[in-house]
Order: sequence, then C-alpha cells, then structure tokens
Amino acid sequence: MQVGKSRFAADLAALIGPADRIGIAVSGGPDSLALLLLAAQARPGRIEAATVDHRLRPESRAEAEVVAQICATLAVPHTILTARWTDPPIANLQASAREERYALLAEWAVEHHLAAVATAHHADDQAETLLMRLARGSGIAGLGAARPRRPLADGVALVRPLLGWRKAELAAEVAAAGLTPLDDPSNRDPRHDRARMRAWLGETGWADPERLAASASHLRDANEALDWASTALADARLVRDGDAIKLDPAGLPREFQRRLLLKAFAQLDALPPRGPDLANAMTALGNGETCTLAGLKLEGGPKWRLTRAPPRARRS
Repeated sequence: MQVGKSRFAADLAALIGPADRIGIAVSGGPDSLALLLLAAQARPGRIEAATVDHRLRPESRAEAEVVAQICATLAVPHTILTARWTDPPIANLQASAREERYALLAEWAVEHHLAAVATAHHADDQAETLLMRLARGSGIAGLGAARPRRPLADGVALVRPLLGWRKAELAAEVAAAGLTPLDDPSNRDPRHDRARMRAWLGETGWADPERLAASASHLRDANEALDWASTALADARLVRDGDAIKLDPAGLPREFQRRLLLKAFAQLDALPPRGPDLANAMTALGNGETCTLAGLKLEGGPKWRLTRAPPRARRS
C-alpha cells in the first residue's frame, strides 16, 4: 500500500496543487473506492467525497449510504447528490446519466469551494473507450484518450489521476484495505457497449488494455497537434466576407479542410454536424456543388462559401 500511496501522490501532484482541496467522485465500486483510499492517504484533511444517486435502481440510495459510512471511517466529508430527473431517460441512458452526474458534481464542487474533482478513470477504461469508438467509426478526435485534466466548471478542474493504473491494481488496493466494493450489475449488462467491450477484453488473450490505452493517448496528442495547426491555418484560410465566410481549401489535406469547416460553422453560430453528414458535404463542395447543412448554405468551387441558409432551405 505504501508503494501505491507514493505513486498516487506523484500522479495527483502532477494535476493539482498540494494545497488545493479536492473532491472525490465515489460510486462505491472498486475503482472509485481505491481512488478514495489513495486520496485520503495522499491529501489527509484536504478532500471531500460525493456519490451520485442516479435513481436508476431501487438499491442505489442504500449503496450511496454505504459509501457515506466508509467515508466516515476515513474522516472524509461525504455528500449524496441525487439525480433531478422526474423519470429516467429511455434513450441513451448511460450518456444521460453521465451528463447529469457531471452537472451535479460541478455544482457540488463550486458550492464546497473545491479546486478539482477527481474521478477513477483508469487504463482499462481508456482501452474500452478506444474499442467502442473504433466500432462506431469515430475519427481521430473521438479515438483520443480522455485527458488527465480538463475544465469542469468555472474555477474547477476535472482530474483523472489513475489513467496510468490498471483495474487489477486498484482492486488490490481495495482488498488490502479489507473493503468489499459495491456491485453494479449494469457494468455487466450486454445491452451497453462498454459492458460488451469489457467482456471481450477479458476473454481475449492478445488485446492488451495497457497498449490500447497508450495508443489512445498517442491519438489524443495527434488530435491536439492537428487542432493547434488548424487554428494557425484559420487565420490565413478563413476570411469573413460580409455575412459569409470563405474557406480556401487549396492543397490542404482533407482533415484540415474538415477542421476549418467546423471552425467556420462555429463562427456562424451553427451547431457542428454529424461526422458522416459533414463528410458528404465536403465531397459535394470538392465537386463544386452547393448543399445545405445545419442551417447553413455551403457553396463549392475554388473557394468554399458558407452563409446562413434561407428559412425554407433550413427546414429541408
């Protein structure tokens, strides 16, 4: 446990200042319990914990109260955050639950004057996400790994200090502490993409989650480099012309054309379109054709021209 403590302390110190107060998101599963234990040792007196009760299962409240009891034994203040929906969403349940969870955690962190909220995402999670998004045909931005740190709310960061840890290592930390983690059956529900990928990774003998997670990190770095380069390109290749934006695509790789188009959409206050729809529009523009997408009129040719589409075209 001592090796794990020093390792975690270094991982956390790379993401958040030593004097900052940190929130820990704890569901009660093995990963988040390990995060709680490690954080309590690394930053005694400077952490608080929260458990989100999504109200998706009858036992969820009792499970949150079990986490509260564990926190009490560790002298860690704990709050139960309750999902605010009247009826749980039917479509995209996991995505909706994640959105509500982060919204609740952000509000809690601001109210409690926390500098960051830490979550227990680890290397196996990174590998599962990469495989899920490969199966969906995601581009390089979607294939990139989760960032170790990102904004969560004004003045609050979301940090992931366990991205270099394997799930088995975290389970060992919990077992060494004599704790029994809670079991959420949805983690094994084959209706969910992540559960299917998790099962497949557990069965296969050749797909190494650590190497998959490393590939996801490389893809994230590549995506950030492309973003940086496209931002510089935008100064030269995107020109405002009255109510229109003109884009010069000449000689640019298709990926830079795509990113510049998305920047033009943002400048015209248009929602970013779905990947396949944008790809079809790019093909049309390359052929000198005109099309409408996300409320914009796109005209092809040597220079691509984007304007707000007339009302009738927007409805079509």
